Amino acid sequence: MPNAFSTDFTKNKKYIDQLFQVDKSFDLIYRVVTIGGRTSCFYFIDGFCKDEVMEKIMEYLYAITPDQMPADAHAFLKDQLPYGEIDLVADEEGLIQRVLSGVPILVIDGYDKFLAMDFRTYPARGVDEPEKDKVMRGSKDGFVETLVYNTALIRRRIRSPQLVMEMNTVGRSSRTDVVITYMSDRVEQKMLQDIKDRLNKIDIDALTMNQESLAECLYQHKWYNPFPKFKFTERPDTTAASILEGSIVILVDTSPSAMILPTSVFDIIEDADDYYFPPVTGTYLRLSRILINILAVLLTPTFLLLFDNPQWIPDSLSFIQITDPINIPVFLQLLILEFAIDGLRLASLNTPSMFSTPLSVVAGIVLGDYTVSSGWFNSEIMLYMAFVAVANYTQVSFELGYALKFMRLILICTTAAFGIYGYIGGILLTIICIVCNKTISGKSYIYPLLPFNYNQFMRRFCRVSLPKSEKQR
Repeated sequence: MPNAFSTDFTKNKKYIDQLFQVDKSFDLIYRVVTIGGRTSCFYFIDGFCKDEVMEKIMEYLYAITPDQMPADAHAFLKDQLPYGEIDLVADEEGLIQRVLSGVPILVIDGYDKFLAMDFRTYPARGVDEPEKDKVMRGSKDGFVETLVYNTALIRRRIRSPQLVMEMNTVGRSSRTDVVITYMSDRVEQKMLQDIKDRLNKIDIDALTMNQESLAECLYQHKWYNPFPKFKFTERPDTTAASILEGSIVILVDTSPSAMILPTSVFDIIEDADDYYFPPVTGTYLRLSRILINILAVLLTPTFLLLFDNPQWIPDSLSFIQITDPINIPVFLQLLILEFAIDGLRLASLNTPSMFSTPLSVVAGIVLGDYTVSSGWFNSEIMLYMAFVAVANYTQVSFELGYALKFMRLILICTTAAFGIYGYIGGILLTIICIVCNKTISGKSYIYPLLPFNYNQFMRRFCRVSLPKSEKQR
């Protein structure tokens, strides 16, 4: 069928019924009515319509007389429909997009265009504080799976006409709504155009894993570099702050988080609590987080190196040596515990809430007591691995946490195999993976260290007060 629809109601209805297989899908409903003496039909998906709004519109449409019917759909929309969110559909692609996204369609005999009335509603949970991005102070709302709610949470914080939200559709089958959000007067235009071009070139059947599928399509980086290229957050305040700083935010329908880009490693380490406390406290929290993450990578490899070379241990630190019998090599103990911690994490994710406390108790007793007393692990190894496990939760990015974990595993293996040379080589490899990484815009992953920018350096490492120019902005 050509892009332009027919003015014959029977032909239009038959075409739509075949296109959407109305006779097979129980949730795709149509209702034939008479409007102004003309046969008409509503098409909508059950569960996506606001019944009270549809009832009001139907009351108004039933009151239209034949002599009030305009000659075309545009005039009908302008003169006879008081509802605000209405659009005309003139081709098949627009019809499929609107109907399957839940927008009711009105087909009227004699009109070659259909009327899309957007009074849909989606099942949604409350905008409660996200479980992962909790803060001690600050707002307690978070993104949900409904896209329009997420854009409203951002609009509530940025009341500027420069805030732009562009809608796109990705996926031949899923037709997922994707929104690009930015400040038109602060964003880097070249980077923005590059992101738009990449988004338009995506040819994929469906975003099966929503944001992760989109991220892999936008930036197909080398798989062996585990450091994340995007920052994900479920907090509207963090998202709004990033937009005001000139970043681009991508929102995907059915995903309760925002994708922020471009992103450096220091952007990922930042936390909302850094800004909800005074500058001194915020600086302490940020520097503590950076130091703890560095220690999480180096602690166990350093202990393994000193264990293999006890002559390097100063007398003041002689207490770190293992005095109990060692039944399993320290290297294997470290690797087993690394995998055991991930196993416990996966088990906690799949454990019902009512059983989470018993799981924690059993895991604590078994790993913390019985494994040491039975001779499987030494208490010193358990202590250091406990610190590593806790340190992984000092920053909210799971992607960065696992990237540091992979670097730690490589460092443990190289240290066990080559001693001090493997230890130094593992550290150099970690530094190379970070320094040689690039953001999606092609800039340095460790900016403002490379290239060095003093003002940005102070803002990244120290929670300084805002300059006067930003306070007045």
